[in-house]
Amino acid sequence: MTRPLLLGATLVALVSPSSALAAQEFAGPSPWPAIRQERINRLLPTAMARADIDAWVILLRENANDPLALHVGGENAGAPAAVILTRNGERVRSVMISGFGEAIALRELGWHDSVVVYERGPGALEQAVAARLRASGARRIAINSSGANVADGLSHTQRVQLERALGPELTSRLVTSEPLVEAWLAIKLPAEIDIMRRAARLTAALEEEAYATVRPGVTRDADLARFLKRRIRELGVEDGWNPSQNPSVNSGPDRGHSHASDRVIQPGDIIQIDFGIKVWGVWVTDIQRFAYVLRPGETGPPPEVVRQWDAALKGGGAAFAAMRPGVTGAAVDSAQRLVMNAARSASVPWGTGHGVGYWAHDVGPGLSRRETRRLEPGQTFAFDSFFAWTLPGGDGTWGNGSKTISVEEMAVVTASGAEYLSEPQRRLILIRSQ
Repeated sequence: MTRPLLLGATLVALVSPSSALAAQEFAGPSPWPAIRQERINRLLPTAMARADIDAWVILLRENANDPLALHVGGENAGAPAAVILTRNGERVRSVMISGFGEAIALRELGWHDSVVVYERGPGALEQAVAARLRASGARRIAINSSGANVADGLSHTQRVQLERALGPELTSRLVTSEPLVEAWLAIKLPAEIDIMRRAARLTAALEEEAYATVRPGVTRDADLARFLKRRIRELGVEDGWNPSQNPSVNSGPDRGHSHASDRVIQPGDIIQIDFGIKVWGVWVTDIQRFAYVLRPGETGPPPEVVRQWDAALKGGGAAFAAMRPGVTGAAVDSAQRLVMNAARSASVPWGTGHGVGYWAHDVGPGLSRRETRRLEPGQTFAFDSFFAWTLPGGDGTWGNGSKTISVEEMAVVTASGAEYLSEPQRRLILIRSQ
């Protein structure tokens, strides 16, 4: 075990250069519109070809918009609208069918190859969509109807109205956009990787700041959560997932995805922070950091905690080493589980990792035992270093008196392997007791 980071109980905050600069780093105009256009131009034609899709229709509406509206330039829909993306060889053409109230702004923004205003009236939007699709000659038309991921934004009413306008022959050409969405969104451009790398570094730094505020016997898990909430507001970033559970702070037995409780942190506790931020309203992080509260007289963790910590890092290291293009997510998960079994870890119900980027649990392949999809360069993952055990009084199953170390890092798959997006936690953070 390397030398631990030791935080004094009276230390108010550990401010890193990355957190000090963050207010400027993620301020100013968002790079998303330009990056989105590059994604459509560079990545979408290949994704459509792989999924054998000729046209993709996304129906848009105010207040309950499609989850993918942001990715196709449809986030400003007021009146019902649609984006039609058609593939022609190595190019994709984007047409926005818009209400009159949004058309002027959409044309000025230049997000689409053309903006067409439809006549108002019942079913007019769907009729305009049908006319475009009929003229395109598309064989396979993708719609956002899926039971598996964010490619499920089409409501029942929207689908009924669309099929009524298309008629039986065109309706027979409709297919789910799920494979297309998976192939397209799982890959991140180099500019996105750079943004995610900076955001990941900030996330880890903020967790260290939070640990520096702990006063054993006084500080509650919820106090650390409130500290991080305040830092989010000060830095002008957003929660990485549902605000009610971000961050998850836990100094006691396993709680899974949950809010921070009012448990008072005590000497001998192992503390977990699971935390993520969203920058520019688009890119999300998901990182976990762990600390140990020294008992009076201790200068380091007891041998059993050292063993548990080292075993966890060894398992995560095996998973990271297995990440490379062409391997399945199951193979990455298996690499860690072999180490866990050898170290006599209890089982955990989670897979080793998941995609991260636009959502904390992003689309694309996961790193789990049943995942047969293969990793590709540009895919980004959050993955855990696991070791679990049963606490006194537990029944030996996860969540019933269990404790798990699950240090979570972010990484990107490269042409030859993988790279961490921030410095991984190698040292168990130690907190002094007074």
